[in-house]
This record gives sequence, structure tokens and C-alpha cells, in this order.
Amino acid sequence: MNETLEKLGQYGIVPVVVLNDSKDAEPLADALCEGGLACAEVTFRTEAAAESIKIMSEKHPEMLVGAGTVLTVEQVDEAVAAGAKFIVSPGLNSEVVKYCLDKNIAITPGVVTPSEMEQAIELGLNIVKFFPAEPSGGLSMIKAVSAPYTMLKFMPTGGINPGNVKEYLKSDKIFACGGSWMVKGDLVDAGDFDKIKELTKEAADIVKEIRG
Repeated sequence: MNETLEKLGQYGIVPVVVLNDSKDAEPLADALCEGGLACAEVTFRTEAAAESIKIMSEKHPEMLVGAGTVLTVEQVDEAVAAGAKFIVSPGLNSEVVKYCLDKNIAITPGVVTPSEMEQAIELGLNIVKFFPAEPSGGLSMIKAVSAPYTMLKFMPTGGINPGNVKEYLKSDKIFACGGSWMVKGDLVDAGDFDKIKELTKEAADIVKEIRG
């Protein structure tokens, strides 16, 4: 397994962050690290994404900061130049996956179907994102559809929350879970980083409870 992804899996929960203003990047990184989850997937949906990744990576070099919603090889280059240590995409774009693998960049593309899972295996991947997790059938779907693919582990993202994350984390099919409940946009926009730290600590405690 890729060393970066191995470290990411140890956190168990990966905060999925949308930042509209890079000024929020440093206090958010502080809150996540102090809360016990020194990792983040910063989605490339906003103009502030690259600068935010740069700030978080520089202020907290111990953090595993990655880029999410990456759709093109150009975005891969932009994210990595900003300091992203891993790439996450909503679907499986073979061009983007091959580009990352050729450059030894950790990538977790999104899959749902057996065909996509087989494509991921063919590309040499053993960690994939399952997205959108809950709308696609959740943990029961992952268990059912992945049975033939014993070499794959999953990072479900989409609809994961404190009410269902424990069940996901108990499964040996689950590498880690992506979640945004501890970094909701309204909390970030309001500058309520104490609340983010509190929710992050609760999330980190869940991982400790389940995985030790």
C-alpha cells in the first residue's frame, strides 16, 4: 500500500473540507490537529482550494493534506504544487489515475459498480473511494458488491455521520471514512473553530473506540 495512504488509514476518518476563503485555512488546520485528526481532504470546488492547501501544509507540515474533487491532470499538478500529499476524485478517470501512479502520487478515485472496481484493480489500485456512499447503498452495498474483490478496501464518503460511522469502521472492508460533519461550511464561515475542534475530537475518539 502507498505509504501516504497507509498513514491516512490510521486516522480512520478524513475530514472533507470546502473552503471559500483561504484565511480560514490556518485556524481550521489548528482545530483539526488539536482535535486529533491531522488530515484533510480539501475539495477543489473553490478558488481558495490551492492556496488553502498551501497554507495548511506549511503551517502544519505534520498534516496529511490532500485535494478532493480532482477531475483533471492539470488540477493534480496544481494541487501537488500547493502541497497536496494525496488526490481524491469523485469518479474513476483512468487518465488521472495513471498520471498520479506514474508520478508516485497517492490517489483514491471514486467507484460504485463492480465494473469500476475491476477497472481500479486493473490500474493497480487497492484503495478506492466509495461515493456517494449512503445514496449508493452504504455499508451493506459495499459488503455485497466487494465480496469478489478481496484485494480492495474502501473509503466511503457521502452521508457519513456520527450515527453510522461506527458501523463502517467496524468492517474490515473499510480503510477509512470521509466525512464533513465536523467541518461544516456554516461552522467554518462563522469562524467557530472551537466547535470544529470539539467535533473533531469526538470523531477521533470514535476511531479509538472502534480500532484502538
